[in-house]
Amino acid sequence: MAAGILLSRIAGLIRDRIFAHYFGTSLFADAFRAALRMPNVLQNLLGEGTLSASFIPVYAELLERRRAEEAGRLAGAMFALLLAVAGGLALIGIVLAPVLVDIFLPGFAGMRRELTVTAVRILFPMTGVLVLAAWALGILNSHRRFFVPYVAPVLWNAAMITTLLGLGGRLDRADLVVALAWGAFLGGLLQFGIQLPWVLRLERRLQVRWDTHMAELRTAVRNAGPAILGRGVVQLSGWVDLVLASFLSAGAVAALGYAQTLYLLPVSLFGMSVAAAELPELARRRGGEAEALQQRVNAGLRQIAFLVVPSVLGYLALGDVIVAALYETGDFGRGDTLLVTLVLAGYTVGLLASTATRLFSSAFFALHDTRTPAKFALARVLLAAGAGLGLMLLLERFSTGGRPLGAAGLSLGAGGAAWLEWALLRRALGGRIGRVGAGADVLARMVFAAAVAAASARGVQLMLPPLHPIWTAVLVLLPFGGLYFGAGAALGLPESTRVLRRLTGR
Repeated sequence: MAAGILLSRIAGLIRDRIFAHYFGTSLFADAFRAALRMPNVLQNLLGEGTLSASFIPVYAELLERRRAEEAGRLAGAMFALLLAVAGGLALIGIVLAPVLVDIFLPGFAGMRRELTVTAVRILFPMTGVLVLAAWALGILNSHRRFFVPYVAPVLWNAAMITTLLGLGGRLDRADLVVALAWGAFLGGLLQFGIQLPWVLRLERRLQVRWDTHMAELRTAVRNAGPAILGRGVVQLSGWVDLVLASFLSAGAVAALGYAQTLYLLPVSLFGMSVAAAELPELARRRGGEAEALQQRVNAGLRQIAFLVVPSVLGYLALGDVIVAALYETGDFGRGDTLLVTLVLAGYTVGLLASTATRLFSSAFFALHDTRTPAKFALARVLLAAGAGLGLMLLLERFSTGGRPLGAAGLSLGAGGAAWLEWALLRRALGGRIGRVGAGADVLARMVFAAAVAAASARGVQLMLPPLHPIWTAVLVLLPFGGLYFGAGAALGLPESTRVLRRLTGR
């Protein structure tokens, strides 16, 4: 799963680098990123997160009990339901695009607004297709097939990359935004299409029909209610940030988007991959001893922390090196690099908490409890909104490279609020299955190893002569990674030892 996510995220970074070359942090960049974000709400409400909470646990239990006929009926009934709901909402989004833009992006006007409306109308059907792709992902995950559904977004990114490279030098930037939206729509079709043959091969009893009387479907739908509420709360948080950012200077929305791409890389690779892989296994053990669930959760937390801790230290100490290597080209200059680096640092404050809560939520989903994660997500959103607004107004008065820092205030508020959700979920889950955590001693060794590696890598960067940002990143980040694994092995971290043994063959 991590391999598939890594390839899709690398493709996403390549797409973002090319996007930055043509659009920088201009109003055109704002328009496309805002347009992509708006219909993405549909995907997030009905997609992987909701299906992980509602459909996968029920479907996986049917497979575990060897009730293949019922599993095929449930999969088909869920597909029919998602097709109807996602299709209807996509149609509403197309018709009401101007109204939605005015409501959620009140600071957009003129060309920035018109481009956003046009792109939203193209992208709403795309997100409906991506909801069906998430259904396919749920089927494949339940059958313990992880690579194909998580590498499928490579095709979505590839379609946009091809559009940018093929038309970037031929169209003006306004027309390129529209063309890119069509490229994204085509990519969504490809992402769903590549998974379909695997689904049909594994689920031979698939019966696509409207079957609302099926007891298992009703259970899944009942579980989906709180899950959708929880996802909606998370989306509300993102929209609050977007609404506030629309009032900031041009480029703030784009800066948030660039930083979120990097922030979500370790979240997906090390948080979501472990949480999604564990969900079917936790669901299969729901009726067993609580200690078995506790052991799996704690092992997953250590696995997550081992790679997220150096991500945190790397982003905080070497964020400018990473951002420059990925984005500093064309219309994306040094001032943009500094702004995105500071926005990324704000998100990074809550990175470890955000990845751990993914696994906590999966444990609750496996226990058929979707209400608790939704309730605590609301608490995080409220804190993030209040803190983000205050910090945004405070930091907007300061600037770096001529760019105001209000966007960094929004990310810092979100990063701090992630720890509230982590604390609430950890306490509640501990009351159900026993104390959960990666272990203070283990975390301390990880932090020390990452700090040594980050300080050494920054020292290397300061000694280097002026180089292209990509070469600087290679010469700085490779020693950082090597030093972390080496220091971790010296401190007795078994994860580091296993990696080094694989590399050396000893």
